[in-house]
Amino acid sequence: MRDVFDVTAFGAAGDGITADTKAIQQAIDHCYNQGGGYVVLAGGTFVTGTLFLKSNVYLQINASATLLANPDISDYPDGTHYNRYVNEKDMDKCLIYAEDAVNIGIIGQGGINGNAECFPNPGSIYRPMMMRFLRCSHIRVEGLRLHNSAAWTTAFLDSEYIWCRELDIRNDRRYNGDGLDYDGCRNVFVSNCSILGTDDNLCLQASSKDYPMKNVHISNCHFTSICAGIRIGLKSVGHISNIAIHNCTFENVWREGIKIECTEGGSITDIVAQGLVMRNVTRPIFMILNNRLDNIGSSIGLDSMPEIGTMERIMLADLIATDDEEMHNTHYRFTDDVMGCPSFNGIRVDACEGYPIRDLTLRGISYTCAGGVKKEELPLAYPKVWDMRFVHPEEVSENYYPTWSRATYLDVRHVQGLTLDGLRFRSLRPDTRDSVIIEGCSMIKEDITEME
Repeated sequence: MRDVFDVTAFGAAGDGITADTKAIQQAIDHCYNQGGGYVVLAGGTFVTGTLFLKSNVYLQINASATLLANPDISDYPDGTHYNRYVNEKDMDKCLIYAEDAVNIGIIGQGGINGNAECFPNPGSIYRPMMMRFLRCSHIRVEGLRLHNSAAWTTAFLDSEYIWCRELDIRNDRRYNGDGLDYDGCRNVFVSNCSILGTDDNLCLQASSKDYPMKNVHISNCHFTSICAGIRIGLKSVGHISNIAIHNCTFENVWREGIKIECTEGGSITDIVAQGLVMRNVTRPIFMILNNRLDNIGSSIGLDSMPEIGTMERIMLADLIATDDEEMHNTHYRFTDDVMGCPSFNGIRVDACEGYPIRDLTLRGISYTCAGGVKKEELPLAYPKVWDMRFVHPEEVSENYYPTWSRATYLDVRHVQGLTLDGLRFRSLRPDTRDSVIIEGCSMIKEDITEME
């Protein structure tokens, strides 16, 4: 059995006031130098800045302990990589960091509190992420309460063999309240997690061609989000494939339940999402294949507008999405950032003409939407997806526009090999929009019923 090292033996106070950063880091370093083991926090609140996790070391936070982020930004040094989104350098800092490490983990039945209310603090714009892993292998994050991060909760980058299990993630105090974010990772296993946040609950992305995002298993999780539940893509310079999502619930998601966006020239293929139950999700399914003009995409490494990529072999099956009266309201992120409203709802799939999505199956879907929208109150024209390398009109259909739906239930454009099998739709209130719009598609099967 590996050695166990109590941080109090290295001088950690655990009183919720004293900064224990040096003592905890000394325990991690000593554990590493002894060949690995468990660094244990128990019986207190341990205030810390950045901790550097090392190979064969597990940080164990017992049920009686909390790791609390130090509100002093000077306790967060540089050298913890960076956020790969354009114009989001304020999230470069992080609380727990590991680079080129193997056999590491943060485990236990205790909690990590990101102390979100204390950031940004006077004299600094920085908001530390809770944890970031770069080029690591065999990572375990299990059993913990991960609450109140000042930015994203996690960022797994170019890493492999990752297990995230039995986590209670609550990130609802600040913008960029993501839960689990994976970029360029392989062999990812997420199960039995509950995620609440102000941004995407779970993201799968590929910001580089060198590190594909593949072999991902998501099961038995619950999602509540002001933005999306599960997002696949947006950052999609590289390839995203082999994704299995099963037996998950979504509740009060003010934008999209399953959101798939191939937008930076790569590919998104071979996805199955099955056995999903959604309550009050504005757009149960959203898919788009395009290339974005805004800042030439989202990834820092993208320096030119790419050709539109590929999206194919995707199946969403056995899904129940139900709205109640709550969905007749407009929903905001904080005070003035509109995220969803009745005219925004509906399942939407879209692509640029000449670059179709291929082999898409929607099967066994029961969707009861809020309805109550009057077509005559919406704009007359619905913009198209355009190839942004060339001349395009002022209004373009893209990832965040338009903010309304032209069909009550389902709007699909430019899919080659579309299967619609066993779709059942119902509206809570009369809606004068077209019920279903299918445009520029080659059909394999169409079985749609609108219920009274």
